[in-house]
Amino acid sequence: MAHVAFIGLGNMGGPMAGNLLSAGHTVTVFDLVPEACVALAEQGAAVADSAPAAIEGAEYVVSMLPAGRHVKTLYLGEDGLLARLDGSVTVLDCSTIDAPTAREVGEAAAAAGIGFMDSPVSGGVAAAKAGTLAFMCGGDAMTFEKARVVLSAMGRNIFHAGPAGAGQVAKGCNNMLLAIHMIGTCEALEMGARNGLDPKVLSEIMLASSGRNWSLEVYNPYPGVMDGVPASNDYKPGFMVDLMVKDLGLAMDIAGQAGVDNQMGQLARQLYEAHQAGGNGPRDFSSILERLKD
Repeated sequence: MAHVAFIGLGNMGGPMAGNLLSAGHTVTVFDLVPEACVALAEQGAAVADSAPAAIEGAEYVVSMLPAGRHVKTLYLGEDGLLARLDGSVTVLDCSTIDAPTAREVGEAAAAAGIGFMDSPVSGGVAAAKAGTLAFMCGGDAMTFEKARVVLSAMGRNIFHAGPAGAGQVAKGCNNMLLAIHMIGTCEALEMGARNGLDPKVLSEIMLASSGRNWSLEVYNPYPGVMDGVPASNDYKPGFMVDLMVKDLGLAMDIAGQAGVDNQMGQLARQLYEAHQAGGNGPRDFSSILERLKD
């Protein structure tokens, strides 16, 4: 068992830290929202009054923050955490951020002799609670093997994508494809429904045919077709539209940096931005179906 400092206890970070506790790790937490810390304290975590205090004695530091600027502020500079850590500590940033920032932090960590991996996740809140997340890791092979100790308590699938920043590239590719096939699934189901087909029957047909995909099989966007998904709970997230728009923006940056003309990804971003502008930002991303209905 390891001593883990966990920084950032939002909708994803809170359940992830809880799974570390359930696995028997010693966990010290910090978040700017005191209530988030209280919830983890009730599960057995120690609560620190600052990020520097949280990392005292830690063997692993795990962070889950909103954006690249927060990650840079946390880790870099004279007051950043990297200046307070040594080579015995492994740092895992699970935030979904821009790849250049992940590379910058990774390079700074390497210069200080500290193992660092950008380790963004896939699976959403439900997988965070269930401990079945997928981790896409960017860093060296030795750090990846050390990371398994804690990542395995929070996820089911752990991938080494490549060097620092590679995890963020993999996440951008995955979520761009997720947006595209969610929109395509919604279009197909709505097209069938307007032509008199039962969406549940149509889903079964496509699941047994070449149109089968994750959105259709695991996260069906049509209300009443599948139990336990946002579509059957008034599109309560889940994975918010706001987050999908953010991730599509990151994906467009990744494509632009490599000179890829990703027209489907660009269109998906436009559709989700329009859906967000209609007041749907806090709703689940599968609610894009309602834009087609309108």
